[in-house]
Amino acid sequence: MSINWQEEVNSRKDELMEDLYSLIRINSVKDLENKTDDMPVGPGPAKALHKFLEIGERDGFITKNIENVAGHIEYGEGDETLGVLAHVDVVPTGDGWDTDPFEPVIKDGKLYARGSSDDKGPAVAAYYALKIIKDLGLPVSKKVRYIIGTDEESGWYCMDRYQANEKMPDFGFSPDAQFPIINGEKGIATFLLTFPNLDTKGDVELKTFQSGLASNMVPGNASATIVSSEINTFKQAFEAYIAKNSLGGSAVVNGNELELTLVGKACHAQNPSLGVNAGTHLANFLKDLSLDASGMKYVSTIAEFFHLDPSGKLTGIDHTDAVMGELTSSPNIFVYEAEGQKTLALNVRFPKGTDADTIIKQLTSKLDNVEVVAEPGVKGTHYVPATDPLVVALLGAYEDNTGEKGAEKTIGGGTYGRLFERGCAFGAMFPGREDTMHQANEYMYVEDIFKSAAIYADAIYRLIK
Repeated sequence: MSINWQEEVNSRKDELMEDLYSLIRINSVKDLENKTDDMPVGPGPAKALHKFLEIGERDGFITKNIENVAGHIEYGEGDETLGVLAHVDVVPTGDGWDTDPFEPVIKDGKLYARGSSDDKGPAVAAYYALKIIKDLGLPVSKKVRYIIGTDEESGWYCMDRYQANEKMPDFGFSPDAQFPIINGEKGIATFLLTFPNLDTKGDVELKTFQSGLASNMVPGNASATIVSSEINTFKQAFEAYIAKNSLGGSAVVNGNELELTLVGKACHAQNPSLGVNAGTHLANFLKDLSLDASGMKYVSTIAEFFHLDPSGKLTGIDHTDAVMGELTSSPNIFVYEAEGQKTLALNVRFPKGTDADTIIKQLTSKLDNVEVVAEPGVKGTHYVPATDPLVVALLGAYEDNTGEKGAEKTIGGGTYGRLFERGCAFGAMFPGREDTMHQANEYMYVEDIFKSAAIYADAIYRLIK
């Protein structure tokens, strides 16, 4: 039986986009300030989960809600279960948007919105792939469980609770990365660096320093307040620095205080070289001032060991594996208060051949008088051989629907694919497309949403027929 998957998707374009818009319009950023016992990661993620399950119920699928943090949509019967894992939570929006991040807008064939490419667009495309198989009444020999999470961008609490309540599928994929396929994922760890409180005073006091919205985002904005009698001199120096480095920003004098704001470019932490880290740039400027000892320790360490160093060479944590590639290092959350917290959250994506304990030892030996601990949720490396039938089937669907040759690949991002021993990430960003995930003005080409839905339908049916 020959099926034109693209024609089947095209006949459902309007309803697909309507369902996608309904999800995008929900602000599903993790919101612990407003969490409740019934909504552990906040009301927005729970609302998005409810909407997705509501769509599944409307279309006649079996659905289940797990503690308002995860859920699934089921179809078919069989001894084996294929899992498709997507998420409806999104990272914070940050600044720099030209449109409302939660009001979908199509311009030049691109759908602009937070979550359009990560991961609501691909998630809806994969859902419609399963819906098409159901609509056509195709014979299947396996069960499909489409699992929806609400905390993928942070601690994966949703999957912890799902696995505590439900048996995981036997194998599967996550529509939350790139085509042709991601069959390898680096390990992921965030290290909290705590700096000392020092007594020595300086000519200039660093009062505050703040940058970063999430541990998996390169910060696009940074701010600091300094206290000095030479404010105007420092104001001019800062303006010269941002001009020289083609950065945005401002310097505002408020009495004997200077409030500095620096604007770089946010991006996903799996590839920090695509962004401009506002936090390290601001520290690099401040290191040349005669700061108090605590402030100088903080900014000089950041400037010396983390500025413009996405591979971790300056700290000695750099490592490369022949298959999985090189380690990436990205300082993403900066908090400094003269009378309080002095920390830096460093996000590291590491290949085979190193691990979190090794990285802690390397950082501790390099960074004098700085405490280093790994935050909870460290993820090890993950790899499925290219010869595995799952990889073969997914690449076959990609190649037959695009005419392009596929090949295995490892990324620094962490997807739900690693939750299976035999699990991959599969789409939905096509080769050659700009990666705007976790950035302002995130978008996905509308045609890519439809094309990926056809690939997903073909792939799912190959795996369950």
